[in-house]
Amino acid sequence: MRIMRSASIATLLLGVVAGVVSAQTAATMPATHHAPSIETMYKQMGLVAHAAKGQTVDQQKIDGRECFETAKSQTGFDPLSAASVDPAAAAAAAEKQAASATQGQAVVGAAKGTAAGALIGGAAGDAGKGAAIGAATGAVVGRSRKKKAEKQAASQAANAAVGASSQQLGAFKKAAGSCLQSRGYTLG
Repeated sequence: MRIMRSASIATLLLGVVAGVVSAQTAATMPATHHAPSIETMYKQMGLVAHAAKGQTVDQQKIDGRECFETAKSQTGFDPLSAASVDPAAAAAAAEKQAASATQGQAVVGAAKGTAAGALIGGAAGDAGKGAAIGAATGAVVGRSRKKKAEKQAASQAANAAVGASSQQLGAFKKAAGSCLQSRGYTLG
């Protein structure tokens, strides 16, 4: 019995020590995710500068960094730290907002359908049956309108998110390109 208890305690202690060592190792390991360099960012934007006045490689790097900073200060946009736009996330958020804004559309549709159905049913001789048919039809129409509004809101939000990001990136690219050209580079 004592041996079993001692073995259990030893196993528990080994597990704790292994966990501590594992946590320390993970904390001391360098992060493997690196932000892209300015040169890489320029390439991703399709902004490739060629030295037109014999600038050295070191001078090109200096000019590239300085123009990057100039464009960042002119536009207020930093592509290195900007979060990437997720149109799907923007669409989901807008769809959720539209869902809460259009909540109750089926009930409203059913109420309108009930009233219309009762009038038509009353004229045909059975207002109750007409109201029931009208309520069912109105509920279906209301849900359909709700779904349509949600999809439309999602699509508009996704387009707006992508459009805003594209405009910021375009303004940044234009400012950086102008700076590089003023320093004697051709863009290609």
